[in-house]
Amino acid sequence: MARLNVNPTRMELSRLKKQLGTATRGHKLLKDKQDELMRRFILLVKKNNQLRIDVEQELTTALSNFVLANATLNEAFIEELVAIPANEVTLDVIEKNIMSVTVPIMNFHYDETVVEAPLNYGYLNSNAELDGVFDRISTILPKLLELAEVEKTCQLMSEEIEKTRRRVNALEYMTIPQLEETIYYIQMKLEENERSEITRLIKIKNMGS
Repeated sequence: MARLNVNPTRMELSRLKKQLGTATRGHKLLKDKQDELMRRFILLVKKNNQLRIDVEQELTTALSNFVLANATLNEAFIEELVAIPANEVTLDVIEKNIMSVTVPIMNFHYDETVVEAPLNYGYLNSNAELDGVFDRISTILPKLLELAEVEKTCQLMSEEIEKTRRRVNALEYMTIPQLEETIYYIQMKLEENERSEITRLIKIKNMGS
């Protein structure tokens, strides 16, 4: 590690020691932040993975039921059911700060009675598979919306972790070692100058006596 190009003076030594103290404290704070971000990130990833598994299982079952329903029912009847949405969903996005990371909090608003009875249609024209499709799609909606929020939060926290990691490494492997080496160099030069000065004074004293 190349030392800084500075004059070996006591004033410069004092300045660099203060700078080293600031860098050391900054490194500790950033390392603590990185550790806490990682802890929260791991918890979120676990939650995200479980949500994704649940959502994919529900959607796979719903798709299977739809394929069966489509094979046994009049296609025009199914198209008529899904032509007009039975419910409107509105989305409000607000921001939340997690360890200096701005993440979205998504508030979804929809009529919960639709979950209980998503569509009104005559069951004589339907079958169990089609009924299962609408039931599953309606009940999976809250999980699907939550999954979108958690995945976006994971992405943003991952980016912040990477930024923090680069700053920690820069301090740990470049800035702090460079300052320590420069401080050591200045101390050695000052001690060398002091020894030279003492030797010079002794010679002058001996010459006078």
